[in-house]
Amino acid sequence: MKKFTVHHGIVAPLDRENVDTDAIIPKQFLKSIKRTGFGPNLFDEWRYLDHGEPGMDPATRQPNPDFVLNQPRYKDASILLTRENFGCGSSREHAPWALQQYGFHALIGPSFADIFFNNCFKNGLLPIVLPEAVVDELFDAVARTEGYALTIDLAQQCITRPDGSELRFEVEAFRKHCLLGGLDDIGLTLQHSDAIRAFEARRLQAKPWLARTWSQQASGH
Repeated sequence: MKKFTVHHGIVAPLDRENVDTDAIIPKQFLKSIKRTGFGPNLFDEWRYLDHGEPGMDPATRQPNPDFVLNQPRYKDASILLTRENFGCGSSREHAPWALQQYGFHALIGPSFADIFFNNCFKNGLLPIVLPEAVVDELFDAVARTEGYALTIDLAQQCITRPDGSELRFEVEAFRKHCLLGGLDDIGLTLQHSDAIRAFEARRLQAKPWLARTWSQQASGH
């Protein structure tokens, strides 16, 4: 998982409440668990006028000119501004995968669905909760200013606006540690690889018959 330290990026506003995970990445695209290739189908039913299916070439699709991410001013956006309860619905990790693979590094909103919120941290995507009034201000600022960008400093838990003013945000210490270090669940486990190898060596010495069992499993016998 890539580290998240400081990110500067253009903000795209998704002015919809209760955006569920089926809207983020529709169910027909959940057949793959490779964790790659979901970006082109982010918000598929909103981004395109035609119905999408796995394997379709995005270049042959009919983009919806009214959808925010299809507007030229938000072409390179990497921070998504959302409304309340973003990520509700089914608990699919494909939702943060699709957001990240599209190019988003962080989400800002007044609230996120719990499971989606947790999945974001586990996949290197930073969801930031700010008061609703502050989110309203950001929506207004983005609408007024083309190319509106923010700088997010995770270590300092600070968002810097174009005028230099700062917004503080809260993040749980363990989640912050994982993002700063680029540690997903596997990465956290591998931090203890020496202890794991030592344990396995001791266990094999105490129960040598396990070596034969493992050998048989590896050879398919």
